Order: sequence, then structure tokens, then C-alpha cells
Amino acid sequence: MSEALKTLADAGVSIWLDDLSRERLDSGNLAKLIKDKHVVGVTTNPTIFASALSKGEAYDQQVKQLAADGKTTAEAIREITTTDVRNACDLFTDTYQATNGVDGRVSIEVEPGLAMDTDGTINQAKELWSTVDRPNVLIKIPATKPGLPAITAATAEGISVNVTLIFGLERYQGVIDAYFEGLEQAAANGIDLSTIRSVASFFVSRVDVEYDKRLDKIGTDEAKALKDKAAIANARLAYALYQKAFSSDRWKALEAKGANVQRPLWASTGVKDPELPDTLYVAELVVADTVNTMPEKTLEAVADHGEIDGDKVTGTADQAQQVLDALTALDISYDDVIQVLEDEGVKKFDVSWGELEQTVEAALKAAQSA
Repeated sequence: MSEALKTLADAGVSIWLDDLSRERLDSGNLAKLIKDKHVVGVTTNPTIFASALSKGEAYDQQVKQLAADGKTTAEAIREITTTDVRNACDLFTDTYQATNGVDGRVSIEVEPGLAMDTDGTINQAKELWSTVDRPNVLIKIPATKPGLPAITAATAEGISVNVTLIFGLERYQGVIDAYFEGLEQAAANGIDLSTIRSVASFFVSRVDVEYDKRLDKIGTDEAKALKDKAAIANARLAYALYQKAFSSDRWKALEAKGANVQRPLWASTGVKDPELPDTLYVAELVVADTVNTMPEKTLEAVADHGEIDGDKVTGTADQAQQVLDALTALDISYDDVIQVLEDEGVKKFDVSWGELEQTVEAALKAAQSA
């Protein structure tokens, strides 16, 4: 058992795996990661499912049955993905119960094509919630502007939400407000607020990728000195925002009714630049009451040589703001960086969904002609 991962968990960071596949479930790999690597949750997205479906034979039997039943591509995708998520939820039942619902969570995302469709997102969030039918599932809703009212509406229905694709601080504040409003509506609807959980997935590494691209174009010594610093500074400011929001009078009124905090989740924590330490976005974002969802490569890196030195976030807001101010002083627009990242994020997941549709459609046709 990894000492670094234990130290990370003991520091109050929930370790979630950013991956899921039928093979992981059937082989016992995920169960082993739960047992040996302190993994207490799983996140999925269209890219992960597209990759899983394109490899191996783990889905063949279900695809044959779906083809025999005359299922459409969309229906097949829904059944395949919700089956994996439901089975993963069952695997995490002990964790879910032992942590009183904090962990043992498995996320599934609404279709990326609905990112700009509030009503469509709400309807699919309800469908996924009822189809998976497990209390420890989280429905992923993107933090686009049309996604915010969907977060409120889903929360008001008692649905536990993982808000995804958060890049900027202003939008993160909007996410928190949407969660608060949803809880207030849920309370008015007579729903037990203690049954609702949420995380806010704040993306990390992609922020450095976009900023560093612009810093390289500037090319000065001052610009070079700021490389690889934006993402961590941005995340640390997000945590300061979280602390402020969840100590407000508005929050205290909800907490008195049994509401749970919406924990920050550090997403996209695998480094994109091979010259960076491969544990950077884990070691530098250690702070209690957060989640770090890692690709297996990052998880194994932390287990092998991670150095976890306690809380690296609390009290760092001023220093983090200085980093962003220095970037602004170089005429790099924070708002433009964030908008580019959000647009790219939605587009990437949409492309992956298209690949998933193509893979499933081809598999169904092959099964029908076999």
C-alpha cells in the first residue's frame, strides 16, 4: 500500500480514479485499486467511454444482445454506459456507507451535445439518475452558462450533481450560487437536503497549457518565469472562493437544514508537459475536503514517488492572485483564456461522443451480420 497515497488521503483529499471500463470491473482491477491504492470514487466522461468501447472484447456479449433487441445506437450507448456506472456504484457501496455518502461516488455525464441546452440537460440528468438508480451516482453537468440553471433544477429535484468543465473563478461562483439556489428550492419542495451531494470539478492542467502557449509567444524572461504557474494559482484562488462561500450566512442557513458542502474537485490533474513533475497537480493542491480525480498513470506516479507535504493551499490566495496579476500585466486576458478552454472542453467531449457513437454503431452492425 502506497505511503504517499495514504498521506494524501489522511490530509483530507479523496482519491478518485478518472477512468472506468467493463474490463476494469470484470478483471477485479478497480476492486484492487480500492483495496490497495485508496481509491474511493470514479469519474467518467465521453472520452473515457469512447476509449473503453474501442478496446478489447469486454462489451461483445452486451452488444450482441442489444443488436438482437433492435436497439438504436443512442439506446445502446445509454445501456452500456449506465451498466458500467451502476456496477461501479455497487462496487463502491461499502465506501459509500463507511463515509456516510461523502465518497464511493461514480459520475456519469449528460451528452456533450446538450451543453448549450438547459432543458435538454435537465431532462437527461433526470433520466440518467433514474436509469442508474443508485444513491451514490453523480450526474455530470457542464458549467456552461446554460448549464447553470440545469444544475439548480437537478439539485432542486434531489439529484446529486458533479459540475464539470469549470475553468474560471467567475463561473465557479456561478456554480456555487446555482447549487445554493437548488438546495433552497429542494428544501421548499420538502426534500431532505442531507441526501444531496455535489462536487465542483475545477480543471487544472489545461489552464497551464493555454497560458504557456501564450507565454511562449511573448518569449521574454519575465514570461518564461511565469510558465507552469497559472493553473495552480487559479485552483488555489478557487479554493479561497469555496472557503468564503461556504462560511457565508446563506450557506449557514442551508447547513442548518442538513445541506452538505459542494466539495472542490481537482480535475485534469495529469500533467500535459512531460518536462513537469508528473505529480505536480496532486502534490501542490493538497488541502482538506477536496477530491483529486487522477488518470491511472498519475495515480501510479503518486504511489511510486509522490511527495505529499501537507496543506499547500490554505492561506495562498494573495500569492496566487499575484501570479494572475503578473500574467494580466503581460496583456494575457484571463477571461479570454477561460473562454477558449471552455469552448475547447465542450468541443473535445462532443468529438469523443461522436467517436463513441461510431464505435457502437459499427459494433451493432457487426453483431447483426454475424
